[in-house]
Amino acid sequence: MKSPFKYFAVLMLGAAAFAAHADDSSFTSSAGIGSIGGEEIYSRICQGCHMPQGQGAVGAGHYPKLAGDPRLASWQYMALTVLDGRNGMPPFGLPADQVRETRTVHLSDAQVADVVNYVRGHFGNAYKDKVTANQVTALPHPGTPAAP
Repeated sequence: MKSPFKYFAVLMLGAAAFAAHADDSSFTSSAGIGSIGGEEIYSRICQGCHMPQGQGAVGAGHYPKLAGDPRLASWQYMALTVLDGRNGMPPFGLPADQVRETRTVHLSDAQVADVVNYVRGHFGNAYKDKVTANQVTALPHPGTPAAP
């Protein structure tokens, strides 16, 4: 029998890490996080839920594993997930003027590309093609009107 305490402890650690970074008022715009790269974005924002090695977690919520995830073969899938959020994950592509209302972090298109490239090249993922900021810019973003 698996210990429910183990799952609770993992969940609490993840929640604490997420709260420590994503809810920090100094961490609510791309200006607040500066020009950090994909690895640091992952460690400051993503690993609180997806865990340090991308193994995911299950407890009061479900945080999918990123390690060895075949869906990440599509950089568009991952970039749209980061921009729009998915299944309770907050959107990180909201316009900077909307992040205070939602208490999320705004990532620039370059930062989205950096974290997508980082995850797709780590945790047992070996996707070699790299997404660029211009490719992310061409994707639909939340909170912006759809193109005619």
